[in-house]
Amino acid sequence: MNTNLRLTMAVTGASGSIFAAEMLRALDADQRVARIDFIPSEAALRVFAEEMQLSGRNALVDKLLGAPPTSNKIVQHTEADIGANVASGSSPSDGMIVLPCTMGTLAGIANGMASNLIERAADVCLKERRRLILCVREAPFNRIHLRNMLLADEAGATIFPVMPTLYNLPHDTTQMARQFINRVLAHIGLPQPGAYEWKPD
Repeated sequence: MNTNLRLTMAVTGASGSIFAAEMLRALDADQRVARIDFIPSEAALRVFAEEMQLSGRNALVDKLLGAPPTSNKIVQHTEADIGANVASGSSPSDGMIVLPCTMGTLAGIANGMASNLIERAADVCLKERRRLILCVREAPFNRIHLRNMLLADEAGATIFPVMPTLYNLPHDTTQMARQFINRVLAHIGLPQPGAYEWKPD
């Protein structure tokens, strides 16, 4: 079982704040995770305000978790902080999740722009051959989006669109988001207790 994992979680300005909040809660509660470098973009802050009525960067982690963190393992960064630890390949990391991932962020990552900390941290994951999961959020896709997804995949990223499941009969959006989070975390090597598993008759 993986233990003492160091993960980066970035949130960009696509709709889907509930998925980001559920991911952060799961990582905070998971004792196998030792550190979470959390990078919300400026656009993500606006979406948090619109979708969850959470305003501002101050105490954002507490607001998303609904309570103070269970430990001090969550370290928040601004997307402008290109001097943060995750901007360097010498900083140990077990992978990165971008949830949700806008098409603009996808384009920056796929084309190696590294114009902010989110893109640079993703670029580091690719060059160091670390796991990078891009939970893209858009509909419909145009050819530019599809080409950028292919570029990112060819570079080593996993394209994991935000597509909630219905076969587990979720009762509300929180359950729907949680099952999606369970699938992403299982993919990165952190299977979650209580995750729904399809068992055909």
